[in-house]
Amino acid sequence: MIVPMKKVSLVVTERDWTASLEKLREVGVLHLERKNVSSDSLGALVGRRSDLGKAKGLLRRYRTEEELSPDASGRGKPEETVPRVLRLAERIKTLQESLLHQVKEKRRIEAWGNFDPADLSLIEKHGLTLIPYEIPLKIYDSLGGEVKLLPLSRDKRVVRALLVKGLDAPGGGETSGEAGDIPGVSPFAPPPRSLAEVELLIGNIKADIAAAEQEMAVLALERKSLDREEGELRERIEFETARAGMETLEEIPVESTISWITGFVPRDRLGVLIRAAAENGWALVSQDPGPDDRPPTLVKSNPAVRIVHPLFSFLGTVPGYREYDISNSYLIFFCLFFAMIFGDAAYGILLFAASLAAGLAIKSKNRNVKGAGFPDAAKLFMLLSFCTVAWGAATGSWFAAPVEQLPSFLRALIIPPFDNTGPLVPFPPGLRKVFNLPAEIPMDDLKTRWNIQFLCFTVGAAQLIWGRGKNVKKLLPSLTAFAQAGWLVMMIGLYFLVLFMLLKIPMPPFAVWLIGGGLVLYFIFAEQNGGNFFRNIGKSFSNFLSIFLNAVGSFADIISYIRLFAVGLAGSIIAQSFNSMAIPAGGFGGVDFSAGLILRVFAAALILIFGHGLNIVMNALSVVVHGVRLNLLEYAGNHLGMEWSGYAYNPFALRQKKNEI
Repeated sequence: MIVPMKKVSLVVTERDWTASLEKLREVGVLHLERKNVSSDSLGALVGRRSDLGKAKGLLRRYRTEEELSPDASGRGKPEETVPRVLRLAERIKTLQESLLHQVKEKRRIEAWGNFDPADLSLIEKHGLTLIPYEIPLKIYDSLGGEVKLLPLSRDKRVVRALLVKGLDAPGGGETSGEAGDIPGVSPFAPPPRSLAEVELLIGNIKADIAAAEQEMAVLALERKSLDREEGELRERIEFETARAGMETLEEIPVESTISWITGFVPRDRLGVLIRAAAENGWALVSQDPGPDDRPPTLVKSNPAVRIVHPLFSFLGTVPGYREYDISNSYLIFFCLFFAMIFGDAAYGILLFAASLAAGLAIKSKNRNVKGAGFPDAAKLFMLLSFCTVAWGAATGSWFAAPVEQLPSFLRALIIPPFDNTGPLVPFPPGLRKVFNLPAEIPMDDLKTRWNIQFLCFTVGAAQLIWGRGKNVKKLLPSLTAFAQAGWLVMMIGLYFLVLFMLLKIPMPPFAVWLIGGGLVLYFIFAEQNGGNFFRNIGKSFSNFLSIFLNAVGSFADIISYIRLFAVGLAGSIIAQSFNSMAIPAGGFGGVDFSAGLILRVFAAALILIFGHGLNIVMNALSVVVHGVRLNLLEYAGNHLGMEWSGYAYNPFALRQKKNEI
């Protein structure tokens, strides 16, 4: 449930605001109203937290917490550690850029060998200029004798040579031309250093980088102190934000100046705040949030349902204060969607074992943390895995092996509607007046698919109709509740239309009346928010096009639940494909034991591990894409009207207090 909130204003004297904020933080139940505030001290604290976050990010890659020495970690001063880390990171970055430049320079000049560039200048002083060139082979072969070159080396691409200029050039002429006399070729830029000097410089830079990295590794031992500092900074920022957000009543004597702060508190915790106000001499006013207020959202669920909350946190979805808490229905339908998408009991067993192991490992790691137990996320995955096992057992899916090859005790777990070895099971007698099998009864594998498709549409219609029912309950006794009731009735009719169009189930005569009657109800009551009754009907009919498109969208929403069948079928086909790749049709029976057989079995094992592992990963992605979408978009968005516009309740409190809320 979404916990009701009270809007609270606390009034304190200006001279006592610091002590009052300290007391208020100790109480730890008031969520401060959001305001855009700024101050010099707040800006400085935010800047420090930003630098600290950068330093922690830089140190994260050096050593794990398990490797930290208890005697050496967490003893430094963060105000000294953070600047050192940032300076070292900047130095390492500069050194790495210099190293990259020198490595490129080495690659550029190493083909010329180790020579001193100063020798070229010395030769030039004696009247002879040598200009290095890297000449493509085609151009080199086309050069005439008028260009005096001293070839040094060649490879498959170029000839390295010196162009000779000066009175003493070989051949006796006055000059051998100007630099650039080789058409289409630019001179090779002489290096500022010799190859040996470049290699020495590279070695020195690498040594400097290694020394800086070693220093960073030592500073990584201070991450615990940085964690503590980050927590303290967070609390100081919250405190300074609260102080900057306090409003002051001016134009009265300084000694009588008062300040006040506003926020929200859960209704069941208001008594705690009232007692604190009485003890500290604060004036307190509380009232229900108004239409223009945006209170935070605090969702409380029983332990059985609370396990779905980590999923909401992962998705970053928080219902608005005036929206629905759909934790219960979300958990129920998501378990079914997860099971149908994964679809394989063996996958479920693997996921269950992995979830149990992860949960036990986390519990063991946090055994000294107060209040830490078996994590809710692990409980959720264990429940999802159990549902997958149940669904896979009911459909006879065990690593996508053929049903006829399963042991008898596993075949006994298959529920008759999903048993593809017999005829299609008719509807129970009580439902035969509503549902009739099609004239052409599917058989064998198609029969199982037909039943799963029927289940998909039925589950989809049930979830969407449930959503419309919640809208009816919420809007009563307003007349607009009848509009939602009309849409609910129309959804029932659309469900039968979907079954008729896609599964060839004859549509009962009353389905058409449900669709038409539901639309009429909606048109009559959709705009009945006060005023003239008949004029409001006219307003509703003026939106005929959008309402018609929404009705078509509701029809499509029911059809979209077929994705559960389609994705599950795709995963099954992929698993079967890898099975056929790994294991021949006749199996390995009759093959003599030999090294070849061992190799074939080993290869088959690798294919199966890779194939089914890949399939599990793809199914997990499908759950996020399709299973989550059906709950958040079709159900919550299109039919409950939720926008997930809320933000979480986060009281102004010490960290210990926050953990208790």
